[in-house]
Amino acid sequence: MKRSPRPVPWLKAGEEFPTLSSAWGADEAAPGLLAAGGALDVNSLLRAYGAGIFPWFSLGQPILWWTPDPRMVLLTSDFKLHRSLKKTLQRFVKTPTCAVTFDSNFDQVISACANAPRDGQSGTWIVPDMIAAYRDLHHAGHAHSVETWVNGELVGGLYCVNLGGMVFGESMFAHQTDASKIALSALVAFCKAKNISMIDCQQNTQHLSSFGAREITREAFAAHLNEQTGRANPEWIFEAQHWNEILPTHTEPRL
Repeated sequence: MKRSPRPVPWLKAGEEFPTLSSAWGADEAAPGLLAAGGALDVNSLLRAYGAGIFPWFSLGQPILWWTPDPRMVLLTSDFKLHRSLKKTLQRFVKTPTCAVTFDSNFDQVISACANAPRDGQSGTWIVPDMIAAYRDLHHAGHAHSVETWVNGELVGGLYCVNLGGMVFGESMFAHQTDASKIALSALVAFCKAKNISMIDCQQNTQHLSSFGAREITREAFAAHLNEQTGRANPEWIFEAQHWNEILPTHTEPRL
């Protein structure tokens, strides 16, 4: 039985976030909700992600900050490259007119993610204020995009946040079959090559589970963050040899 809602702390811009343990629990109306208000400036976002907190809200709502327990994560060692996707990737990397890039068009990727249809949703949480905030985070070197190209056309991609040895997945889109899956595969391959062992997926979905993502406790997630965020950020360039991390038998890939 859900408990009656209790007050949500209201943050002033730049104010410290509450402790993670004070977030609404599983028996409350919005499990994982930690606070409202504050700001979406670069420093606030970096402090949030570094503590295991992320913003998520709809148009017309205040900024809402979340830290779910359990937390959905994809360990790169657990990534499931299904047979059909493996065949698609093997064709993709050998085709001169197909390519994967990093950070070649962040604005187009985040806009496409905002406009992508979502099952059971009539709107998007990637509202204009979020787009502006993550563009700023991109210019600061902490938000990145992965693009999938076919014949010079952007057909899929994703964007994410990077703090040291930790990557936080945000959203994906696809205009062609498997285009977002190719982008995710490239991100996993890159992370494995850079010794990044975990990609944050935030919340449980069947789609992410199919790739090997699973839930861990918030405590375990926070401990991993503490270990990894002190590392230097990797250079975000996708290179041909990165495919070797998930396609060890490929030949002559084209990027």
